[in-house]
Amino acid sequence: MSGEFVGWAESSRPTLQRQGPIVQVGLEDSAHPTGLDVMIDFDKAGGLVPAVAQDADSGEVLMLAWMNREAYEETLRTRRACYFSRSRNKLWRKGEESGHIQEVKEILIDCDADTILLKVRQVGDAACHEGYKSCFFRRVEPEGLQVVGQRVFDPKQVYKK
Repeated sequence: MSGEFVGWAESSRPTLQRQGPIVQVGLEDSAHPTGLDVMIDFDKAGGLVPAVAQDADSGEVLMLAWMNREAYEETLRTRRACYFSRSRNKLWRKGEESGHIQEVKEILIDCDADTILLKVRQVGDAACHEGYKSCFFRRVEPEGLQVVGQRVFDPKQVYKK
């Protein structure tokens, strides 16, 4: 599965239908079984669902963010990760400032249809705004937190605002 987008065939495009608080994702062509339809209930947790980004090749968890309906639909259309920033209260297109985009290779939905897993190709070597490959670069030890990741870029050089 690595390296190919599994959510729909390259020649297919997703169709999106809203059914109240639920978004149903289908496929335009009839070559795919209806079992590929996915429903996500965004209203279950106030309009946002957690979205985990995982490296499609290594399996490393890169980050956790939030998606609203609009971010999810944009991610489906563009195959680039788009999240919802709770602190800025707006869509956050991953990499729009840093250039460190996430190309979506596969989308999985959990059993309760309220969490999204994106398998991505991380462009720019880092998903974390602090300059680490993964946002999970600190391990809890009895003495406190220990940095276990290597910084791959200087945030002051990338984020100049």
